[in-house]
Amino acid sequence: MRSMKALTEKDIRSSFVNCSKGEAQRLPVPRDLAERPWEDLDFLGWRDLSAPDRSYLVVEHEGGLAGIALRFPTVRRGALYRSMCSLCLTTHPGGGVSLMTARRRGREGRDGNSVGLYVCTDLCCPLYVRGKKQPEAGLRIEESLTVAEQVARMRANLAGFITSL
Repeated sequence: MRSMKALTEKDIRSSFVNCSKGEAQRLPVPRDLAERPWEDLDFLGWRDLSAPDRSYLVVEHEGGLAGIALRFPTVRRGALYRSMCSLCLTTHPGGGVSLMTARRRGREGRDGNSVGLYVCTDLCCPLYVRGKKQPEAGLRIEESLTVAEQVARMRANLAGFITSL
């Protein structure tokens, strides 16, 4: 199970596939890159604290990096409602899982077309799969797969999403 290499701000800004270079230069990049647990990450994901409906994700894909700008609704579901993340299969109550949408690449994206995926709102899927973080009032289903197999499935699910852009 190979972990993600540590990324720099330059790596991140040059990786985006579904937004303009100008948009990529203006988006907020995490300030704590040096403290991130890179050995446990399969992708870097973060929320935009200045725009509550935006998140970003950068992943190694097909020999390079693919950065994706994501949007999701700010309306939260009630705590009794549970949803499952399509990447890591962790369940969360309320707003712990969000339908995140990504504008498609190129002309289709400029025409307003997008694709969506239900993802942990905090984008901590790699940490949930490895047991490094426990979901608040949520749970991980008991699986017969090894952690390595679960990581491989999560990576494959994410690669499928990126390919659909």
